[in-house]
Amino acid sequence: MKWTVLADNRMNKDEKRQFFASKATKVERRRQRLMNNKAYQMMEGLTRYMDRYYLDALIGVIPGWGDTIALLSAVPFVYFSARVIKSVPLTLAVLNNGLRDVLMGMIPFFVGDIIDFFHRANIQNMQMIQGFVDGDEAIIKQVNQRAFQSAIILAILLLLIALMIWALISFGSYLYSLVASVF
Repeated sequence: MKWTVLADNRMNKDEKRQFFASKATKVERRRQRLMNNKAYQMMEGLTRYMDRYYLDALIGVIPGWGDTIALLSAVPFVYFSARVIKSVPLTLAVLNNGLRDVLMGMIPFFVGDIIDFFHRANIQNMQMIQGFVDGDEAIIKQVNQRAFQSAIILAILLLLIALMIWALISFGSYLYSLVASVF
């Protein structure tokens, strides 16, 4: 920043335009490089199929497997935010969205599937990642402010998911014993 200010004071108007144009093309090249990444393209495809075509809600009908597939669909988002963009707050926010989607999808008796129909975690993750790629200061500020909150929420969501798995297994064994006692 210091050198930019010094350079600005010594440049005429044409030189300043070229300087800032080269910075803009540098940002555009970075953005294009990130968008050409295979993980980014996979995220776009997952977002299209899982959320825009409501495949997440349809897969959720399959007990256990639907939520597992939904959790696996968050992996490219986590990879991209952690390894390509290298942002810990963004990674925490993406994990938060993905785990919240899994937890809500695990609610039994098709309630979770109905919630999955309206809660589109992949679209939210894509918007956050695109905000980082585009340099949207509002999204970057929002994600940075929520980093600590996301870490706490992630710990709570992991605990709730474990409790939900325990509750579903207990309920399944209860139903099995009930059916077994009848026959």
